[in-house]
Amino acid sequence: MPKIQMKTALVEMDGDEMTRIIWQMVKDHLICPFVELRSEYFDLGLENRDRTGDQVTVDSAEATRRLGVAVKCATITPNVQRVEEYGLHQMWKSPNGTIRAILDGTVFRTPIVVGGIEPVVRNWKKPITIARHAYGDVYKNAEMRIPGTGRAELVFTAADGSETRELIHEFSGPGVLQGMHNLDSSIGSFARSCLEYALVTRQDLWFASKDTISKTYDHRFKDVFAEVFEAEYRERFEAAGIEYFYTLIDDAVARVMKAEGGFIWACKNYDGDVMSDMLSSAFGSLAMMTSVLVSPEGSFEYEAAHGTVQRHYYRHLKGEPTSTNSVATIFAWSGALRKRGEMDATPDLVSFANALERATLGTIEAGRMTADLARITTLAGAQALDTEGFILAVAERLRAELA
Repeated sequence: MPKIQMKTALVEMDGDEMTRIIWQMVKDHLICPFVELRSEYFDLGLENRDRTGDQVTVDSAEATRRLGVAVKCATITPNVQRVEEYGLHQMWKSPNGTIRAILDGTVFRTPIVVGGIEPVVRNWKKPITIARHAYGDVYKNAEMRIPGTGRAELVFTAADGSETRELIHEFSGPGVLQGMHNLDSSIGSFARSCLEYALVTRQDLWFASKDTISKTYDHRFKDVFAEVFEAEYRERFEAAGIEYFYTLIDDAVARVMKAEGGFIWACKNYDGDVMSDMLSSAFGSLAMMTSVLVSPEGSFEYEAAHGTVQRHYYRHLKGEPTSTNSVATIFAWSGALRKRGEMDATPDLVSFANALERATLGTIEAGRMTADLARITTLAGAQALDTEGFILAVAERLRAELA
């Protein structure tokens, strides 16, 4: 059959380790045989990021701003061990953090629900969407190792040269120090993105932080959300029959465990990072979650929310079989292609993305899945496929869908 044409390129950000292997398999078997793929390619593999002084990451984010749609593979955020393993010039910051800082906006992560994979929490009947703030906090931090006795202060120097000081700690011995920041403008964009998304999806919105302990930092998030909601959204929420409410992060965790789902849970940057992994795992697998960064300018970056599957990669390098779940990577591609089709008014591309998702879920519901799902499925006689075997099974079903 003739390939589906794209009017505009999307940004393609390649990644690391086992997810890089999967990335190429997905392109070879599920995308390029059916779509005349147009992309601006950026290699965000750790070696190339080190080679370019991480400029490639900045360039990929700027290209996303320009083209409006990106799809990203999982990437390594190096620690000390990775610096030694790869011989890096320095311990580069999280590429996701760099991209999110440039694009701002909010990351929306939703579990991929499929028949035969039941949530660990029995009362969860509907997906729970995590809305994660995409700027600042620990991802834009400054850190310092304290060698010994001394005083640490938080100092702000205003434009006129005046200083404001706050004592952090009187160190009597060695320790560590960390500084974080955020911006009212970014918090406001976060609030509006969450409130708009709640209206579009007609779901209640929760926001949680720890303002009882962080009486300035976290409290500012609480205040901005409240101000934006009261000034711009209260009447619209009432008309839609949905609710916004604020609670402490520990109370939110307790409520989530007893809820049925079907709502959006807005979290600060690090909270959202942790809670999205908890939710995806509880709904079935870390590889069963969609993730999209939505910028205030209207750019969209789709990614797999899990890591690079290091353990499977080392087995792959030894020639040993692997059974790595590729669903999140497939859905990153389908999400990006669908959005590209919507923005360019190319319905064939939208239809293809929908067919790719149906084929993926249909393959699992037919009892053909990777080992992580085969271990927990309620389907009888499930077949555990290897990494490429699952992608080929999806391709087989996709061809039937398109025919």
